Amino acid sequence: MTNNNLPKLEICANSFASAKAAAIGGANRVELCENMAEGGTTPSYAQIKFSKSLPNIEIWPIIRPRGGDFLYSDDEFELMKADIQLCKELHCDGVVMGILTANGAIDKKRCAELIALASPMPVAFHRAFDMSNDLSRALEDLIELGIVRVLTSGGSPSAQQGAQRIAQLVKQADGRIEIMPGAGVNAENIVQLRKETGAQNFHSSARAKVGSKMQYRNEATKMGSIDDEYQYEQSAPDKVKALVEALKSSS
Repeated sequence: MTNNNLPKLEICANSFASAKAAAIGGANRVELCENMAEGGTTPSYAQIKFSKSLPNIEIWPIIRPRGGDFLYSDDEFELMKADIQLCKELHCDGVVMGILTANGAIDKKRCAELIALASPMPVAFHRAFDMSNDLSRALEDLIELGIVRVLTSGGSPSAQQGAQRIAQLVKQADGRIEIMPGAGVNAENIVQLRKETGAQNFHSSARAKVGSKMQYRNEATKMGSIDDEYQYEQSAPDKVKALVEALKSSS
C-alpha cells in the first residue's frame, strides 16, 4: 500500500459528543473509545451506533477490554472477539487493537485471529506498539500481519519527543503501512511534526474542558479518582478545525 499525499486527521473521541465534534470540525476519521484516562477502552454499543450515524467521517472503535497492559487473559480475548463482531454488525469502517506477549513482542497469533475475524474491516494498531520491546521488529510484524496503520509516539511520552524515531519508522515502513504520530499533537505543533517525521496521518484528541451545569454540588465526597468531578473533557469542534486548517496550510 502507498500513503496518500494529502494529510489526514484522526480524532481520538471519548464519546459520541466528541465524535460529533470531530465530524463538525472536518476530521477524516475517529478512533472511538471510552475511559481515556486509562488510555482508552472499548466504547459502548450506543456510542458506536450513534457515531456511525455521523456523515462524512470514518468510525474506528478501539477494541480494548480494560486499561493497563496489553497482555490479555483468555476471557478478555473472547471479549475482544465479541466486540469485533459487534463492530462488523454496526458496519464500522475499521477497528483498532493491540496485543503483546509477556516478553513485549507483538502477539502475532492472537492478532492474526482478530484480523481474520474483523475481515473485511481493516485493522489498525494502537500505542501498544510503543510498549513493545523492539519497535523496528514490531513494525515488520504488523506489516506481515496486514495491519493498515499504527499509532505511535516513537516510544516516547509525546510525538514531539519521539519525532526522530517516528521519522525512522516512516522511512522503514516505506509506504507498506501508515505511521500515525499521536500523543500531544495539537494545532501548534502538527505542521512541524509533519515536516520532521514525513508522516501523513496524525492523531489528536482535540479536547477541551466542559464545566458542569449542576447548581447543587456536594464537595464532601467523590465518585471517582479525578480531581474535579464537576467538569469533563470532550473533543471541541474549534480545536479540530484548527488542526485541519494547520494541515491544509502545510500541503
